[in-house]
Amino acid sequence: MSRTLTVGLDGSAVSMAAVHWAAAEASRRGTGLRLLHVWDIRPDVHSPLALTPAEQDRRSDWIPRRAADQVRAAHPALEVATSYVCGDPVEVLCEAAAESELLVIGSRGLGTVAGYVLGSVSLAVAAHAPRPVVFVRGPKEDPGSPGGPAAPQPPGTVVVGVDLTSGSDAVLAFALAHADRHGAAVRAVHSWSPPPFHGAESTPAGHDLTAEVAAAKEAALAEVLEPWRRKFPAVPVTAQCSLGRPAHELVDAAQDAGLVVVGRSARRSPLGAHLGAVAHAVLHHCLAPVAVVPHADV
Repeated sequence: MSRTLTVGLDGSAVSMAAVHWAAAEASRRGTGLRLLHVWDIRPDVHSPLALTPAEQDRRSDWIPRRAADQVRAAHPALEVATSYVCGDPVEVLCEAAAESELLVIGSRGLGTVAGYVLGSVSLAVAAHAPRPVVFVRGPKEDPGSPGGPAAPQPPGTVVVGVDLTSGSDAVLAFALAHADRHGAAVRAVHSWSPPPFHGAESTPAGHDLTAEVAAAKEAALAEVLEPWRRKFPAVPVTAQCSLGRPAHELVDAAQDAGLVVVGRSARRSPLGAHLGAVAHAVLHHCLAPVAVVPHADV
């Protein structure tokens, strides 16, 4: 795997927001940056008018070159490569992710990512990319503007969702390393629901049992976080363990986040995408950039 961050872009303001986020991240990591434009193989997805092969080449090559000019102006020391590929967007982007430290895609949220409908291309990439994928929210004020370097933003807390029933090492490693690079704090969020049979709030016994489960969950979360606190001693880490719906609690906790990190199982299935309800909700509703990190189930 090369030391490169890859951005999938289409020339829109949304994808340009992803470009500038990735350029800043590549500079912090000391990696190169690859700007990748995917020309969809379907003939009717770009324009009702047929384009000649030469026109397609000029259009496809112009988009990453234009983005590269903006990146080089803002980050003159950054090594920037451009490329475009004609092919299936999901396959091309997943292959690019496999060759990169990180894949970054622009996200309009509540509907589309990098110009594609969430639930098709973007959802498939999030669910099947073998490496972490970051979805960056586009600018609000002018969706049709060409985009440009965003104003410097404070690092913001890195909010990470922790699932105590499956592998969390890859997710926490990504979150803590990002926070360490950016001088940010980490908030580890775990939410749980009581077993439905004991009547958690309806009887004294149910209330006591809920309190016992809460204490056990808090202890388990603290145990999971302890080695990461030792590995990244400069990163402040707080734990949020609460009774509630995981997706709802994580979205609420991420209101002022600089980055939200969620995991998804790295298992492969021929039956389609398996992203998970929590990651799906976060991608739809969080305003902050969202990192989806594949992990192995335990």
